[in-house]
Amino acid sequence: MDFGRLSDLRYVDFRLPPTHPGTVATLARTNAPGLPAIYVGCPIWTNKAWLGSYFPAGIKDAEFLSYYARQFNSIELNTTHYRIPDAPTVRKWKAAVPAHFRFCPKLPQSISHERQLYNADDLTLTFCRAIEELGENLGTAFLQLPPTFGPESLPRLERYLLDFPSSVPLAVELRHPGWYTDAGLRESVMEMLEALGKTLVLTDVAGRRDVLHMRLTTSTALVRFNGHGLVPSDYRRAEEWAARLADWLAAGLHTVYFFIHQKDILHSPLWTQYFLEQLTARTGLELVPPRIIPQPVQGSLF
Repeated sequence: MDFGRLSDLRYVDFRLPPTHPGTVATLARTNAPGLPAIYVGCPIWTNKAWLGSYFPAGIKDAEFLSYYARQFNSIELNTTHYRIPDAPTVRKWKAAVPAHFRFCPKLPQSISHERQLYNADDLTLTFCRAIEELGENLGTAFLQLPPTFGPESLPRLERYLLDFPSSVPLAVELRHPGWYTDAGLRESVMEMLEALGKTLVLTDVAGRRDVLHMRLTTSTALVRFNGHGLVPSDYRRAEEWAARLADWLAAGLHTVYFFIHQKDILHSPLWTQYFLEQLTARTGLELVPPRIIPQPVQGSLF
């Protein structure tokens, strides 16, 4: 994730902002019975750097998803951002993962970036029909709007969300700074998303702290975390996120999707291990972190 990435972190305040007052009210209204669900993942599953550690050495490309699903229980499905998958492809994905695994498909860029929600009904229906083939493995789809999509397009966004198929859960990522600079506008947009049952994405990235608004609009949190190679601030942020999510879960948060973006994919499992240990300690939930798997030892003639 290059959005908001900085090379110099010396002047970044990585502390999490306080929980937005609207979050408390939202969780109180949407509190659902039963144990919460925690889903953690990466943006891709074809991580060849994991061969010989988190994946067995020598596996075929077609096996990567199956082994990824043994390490993580969710995926930020970026491949759907570039093309709508056909039915055989979706069925293959579904067959490769266990029942508890969740895909979170990103809406195609043809909808979000090229058409910017104009005349996108047919494409949207095609996309939704395709990903609904995932069945119980479908998590929350998410609409990542480009930095050029600003508040002047609010009526278009509202119309699009009103027409979006209700059978597919949806989260929205707003990147234009204008969505956050006007407090009145920001609050009205968040209230609109809550009224429509759409989740507002939280993005924790160094160069754009405004998108870390701490306002939940549903009982689902979708967090996109941008790390910096296991520097000390990465670990402090893991601790803060574990504490914040524990507070929200205690207040009624039902579902968490937490996606880790590290520049070096080798760092993602290590950071996740620490993060889930912290979250387990604070919640008592049984959260299984990724682990290095034993590799077969080649025999010797001597």
